[in-house]
Amino acid sequence: MTDPNVPRGSAVLAGLLADLRAESEVLDGLVAGLAPERWATGTPAPGWTVAHQIAHLAWTDDWSELAARDPEGFVAESGRVFGELLAAGADPVEDGAARGAVEEPAALLARWRAGRERLAAALAAVPADTRLPWMGPPMKAPSMATARLMETWAHGQDVADALGAVREPTARLRHIAHLGVRTAGFAFTVHGLPAPQAPVRVELTAPDGEPWTWGPADAADRVAGPALDFCLLVTQRRHRDDLALTAVGAVAQAWLPIAQAFAGPPGKGRDAGSSPRMIE
Repeated sequence: MTDPNVPRGSAVLAGLLADLRAESEVLDGLVAGLAPERWATGTPAPGWTVAHQIAHLAWTDDWSELAARDPEGFVAESGRVFGELLAAGADPVEDGAARGAVEEPAALLARWRAGRERLAAALAAVPADTRLPWMGPPMKAPSMATARLMETWAHGQDVADALGAVREPTARLRHIAHLGVRTAGFAFTVHGLPAPQAPVRVELTAPDGEPWTWGPADAADRVAGPALDFCLLVTQRRHRDDLALTAVGAVAQAWLPIAQAFAGPPGKGRDAGSSPRMIE
């Protein structure tokens, strides 16, 4: 039951942070018992090992924590660090992952654990209406928590695929699906295409069989299918052709191949037929 003395925004954020913690613990469980040499296992992301995946999450959590705790410091420090790396021809994201990947696995795991706890505490303290600076558009604390959950789940999928593990889909996928729906216009824009004016109805089947829906019920353009498949699509962890998603209408059909729930330039995604489920 929701506490009437807790502002609704605070309750929403608390729920998101609890789900982020739970998603992090699932991934933690995949890597905590790995022998050191298995941290060097390659993942579906070209050039990235399991260690790169965890290092990237630790790196992004650290920057997110700085943005939540000290917005002005984030703007100054990210401008300096990213500017120096870009001037040297380096990709800040790749650099952060590579630096962390060479750490001793136990130290990297400890750093990721400590960083994600600091981030949760920092986000919990952000005033409800405050927009935090970021590498993309500024966002409020709930949006940042959702973005961190999406990234943790997506990079966790890479780790699971590398290790041959299968994760049980949960209701936490709704956060990722919601982000995927909300970023539809961005997906077109980042590809140099005009944002569509026609609404899209999205009808997904949750892991427990319940329906999750977005958009007008009478929209001509429609996307439907399993929530898991939609989340794999918008995080670009599976190719469109390998998923049980249907699209009706020109806008829906144009959106699915370019969908992305993450900020930044378009990702390469995965090749058709390359996912573990297809290989099996």
